[in-house]
Amino acid sequence: MTVAPERTELSVRPIAGHIGADIDGVDLSRPLDEATVGRLTDALHRHKVIFFRDQELDHAGQIRFARHFGELTYAHPHDEAPPEGYPEIFTVDPRRYEQRYGKDNPVQTRRKYSYFAGWHTDVTAAVNPPAGSILRAETVPEFGGDTTWTNLVAAYQGLSEPVRGFIDTLRAEHRYGGGHEQPTGSDRYRRRVEDNLLVSVHPVVRVHPVTGERALFVNPGFTSHILDLTPRENRALLDLLYAELTRPEYTARFRWRPGSVAFWDNRATAHLAPTDLDHLDVQRTLHRVTLIGDRPVGPDGRESELIAGREFTADHAVVVD
Repeated sequence: MTVAPERTELSVRPIAGHIGADIDGVDLSRPLDEATVGRLTDALHRHKVIFFRDQELDHAGQIRFARHFGELTYAHPHDEAPPEGYPEIFTVDPRRYEQRYGKDNPVQTRRKYSYFAGWHTDVTAAVNPPAGSILRAETVPEFGGDTTWTNLVAAYQGLSEPVRGFIDTLRAEHRYGGGHEQPTGSDRYRRRVEDNLLVSVHPVVRVHPVTGERALFVNPGFTSHILDLTPRENRALLDLLYAELTRPEYTARFRWRPGSVAFWDNRATAHLAPTDLDHLDVQRTLHRVTLIGDRPVGPDGRESELIAGREFTADHAVVVD
């Protein structure tokens, strides 16, 4: 029996001055009509990250909802065991890494309740990073474990005009494996990362393909260096840009509950996973899917360049040639 698309009377309520909105009045487990998909897409582009509460989604439902907005990538280039039958799902749960790689794996020892504990934009080491990410909470602790997002368009606009003009011309290398954020811990995990090396060169400022807005496109998680600058200049400029993109006024913080869903524009945001749970023995299980993205383009019209690895596609994860 075919389920008819749901016609909804959704509401969009901003939660902070520069980023984030709560969405009410929509059941994500049901097929959505074209108008609702359009309103959600508009809300995403305007608010950069949108939040839903009390959703009853399983893996199949999360994938079905996400496909309203584009094709999905496989879960993650360094995750060799997604849920059976759902290669699009990447599960964020430290117990999975302990079971597979042992207690000395880097996720368990360095970032206990998240895959990466610093500010980052998802998988920018790929030449076509995800256009968007959708994260669903299954089990979360009674307190703590919040995620914070920042608006990279607002961060760019907050810089002075001379600085914006300078960084508009620059390009930076983004890397996973091979030196930057070098994984430690189990040999098995380290080998998997090195066998799936990801390296790309992106513009420091990205032009959003839909809105035309300019956004900072560097992040501490994956950016190794800016091309053609000295090491001292790199440190000074990246420190300046990182300080700008993490200013509190550009951010919104989300308290997870079971059934919560966050959907963010990965082309215009960075986010910060929780670090307040590392001393606690609690369970935190979330599931993420990512939408296939395009190659970033800078203000000069130049696209990103692939250095190592392959593009995300709908039929495989990123792997090295």
